[in-house]
Amino acid sequence: MTAQASPGTLYIVSTPIGNMGDFSFRAVEILKLVNTVLAEDTRHTRHLLDRYEIATPTQSYHEHNEAKSTPRLIARLQAGESLALVSDAGTPLVSDPGSRLVAAAAAAGVPIVPVPGASALLAALVASGLDLDRFTFFGFLTRSGTERRNTLDEIASLSHTAVVYESPNRLAETLSEIEARGGGTRQAAVAREMTKQFEEVRRGTVGELRAYYEEVAPRGELVLVIGGAPVEPPSEDAVRARVRALRAAGTSSRDIAAVVSRELGVPKRVAYRLSQEADMEPGAGDE
Repeated sequence: MTAQASPGTLYIVSTPIGNMGDFSFRAVEILKLVNTVLAEDTRHTRHLLDRYEIATPTQSYHEHNEAKSTPRLIARLQAGESLALVSDAGTPLVSDPGSRLVAAAAAAGVPIVPVPGASALLAALVASGLDLDRFTFFGFLTRSGTERRNTLDEIASLSHTAVVYESPNRLAETLSEIEARGGGTRQAAVAREMTKQFEEVRRGTVGELRAYYEEVAPRGELVLVIGGAPVEPPSEDAVRARVRALRAAGTSSRDIAAVVSRELGVPKRVAYRLSQEADMEPGAGDE
């Protein structure tokens, strides 16, 4: 009986988004090691590989052939070959093809190893000056239609940071649409040409940035980072009503403080005090 070959490894390799110095030693080693490099544009990737004297063969893998190519690539991985997936620039799968292959590899039990590196998304976030504790990435917005309107509505309602990839010719329009939804005073940043010669991060309110880019047409690759909408604190009446409901359900004062603090964002000491006051209201102890 012939022993079955151990599967190879699928490497997800990040490439520079502009500055060639952002290509890691590990990435070069992996790309020299694998059997084939899967690339969106093999001609573009070949320039990068030649610069680092990487002779590994390349194969085209993009949104137009991924459905047809994926089963054959999984078969090669299961037969013991190792493959590296790269995008034209940055981290694969982030607004780029590759999700289908990675999902199929995971389902087939193939080891998947990320090789981290440059990312326009993270570069823009850390340079934005905005809160990074929580953020939502929306990728490229659709140009028009219901999906675009719904996404912009969602961004306008977010209480945390939003990140969008946008084209230069639609940036001012997108900022205007967010402003029209009440977001004109929200802090934002436009990160342009990250890691490249003309890198720029312009900060201001959504309204200020909209006015600027209506006058000055941006160029290059853009990332729009939008701060969260301010959260309106709940009224004391709303807090009291929730406290009374929890007290009526038999919840202890300590648990009420924890629940109300988590749900409504009020300090635990305030919720605890209101819980104690609710105990002293007429009829509070009646069955």
